[in-house]
Amino acid sequence: MNNVQVESLRDRKKLQRRTLLIEIARGLIASKGLRSLKIRDVADAAGCSIGSVYNEFGDFDGLILSVNRETVQALTARLTAVPADDPGRHLHRLADAYLAFAAEHANLLRSLFEHRMENDRPFPEDILLMVMKAFDLMHAPLVRLLPGRDGEEVALLARMMFSAVHGIISLGLEERMVAVPPDRLREQLAQFIDTHLAGLGVPHK
Repeated sequence: MNNVQVESLRDRKKLQRRTLLIEIARGLIASKGLRSLKIRDVADAAGCSIGSVYNEFGDFDGLILSVNRETVQALTARLTAVPADDPGRHLHRLADAYLAFAAEHANLLRSLFEHRMENDRPFPEDILLMVMKAFDLMHAPLVRLLPGRDGEEVALLARMMFSAVHGIISLGLEERMVAVPPDRLREQLAQFIDTHLAGLGVPHK
């Protein structure tokens, strides 16, 4: 086996180990929540040392961010697949898709928004941009519904609407406080969107 083959094999094993560590961390977060995640549990499940995990991701934040990146990518893919025919229906469908994703992956979504970097370090720019890209999916239908409005104003309205949808869903699914059945949450989301659009001068269809 020549040096190129040896290096290629080493790279494949490294990628496989990295993928395995992310899968294990994602599974633990999904089942027990971010606060219960311990790097030793991840290492033990992968059959490697804690040092190997740190070598792969730099620190514990690096592992969590890798899981969170996959979560926001999956969320964005789910929302991007929503039909965009009628702008009003598009907004309702985006909210429904977000609710479905949150109900299926509650702990992973919490991890995305609850994770705080050690020593108050700033989040990497790429993950912030990924989250904003997901939020901005409400921008296109609002542009169609609000022709002539200032572009910056519509962009802000889109982010505010997505933030409100996220808040309604997050609180509604929070079992320790004000849990609401998913079907009732869907009604509340629809009512919020219709009321919000009416306040912006968009007639209800």
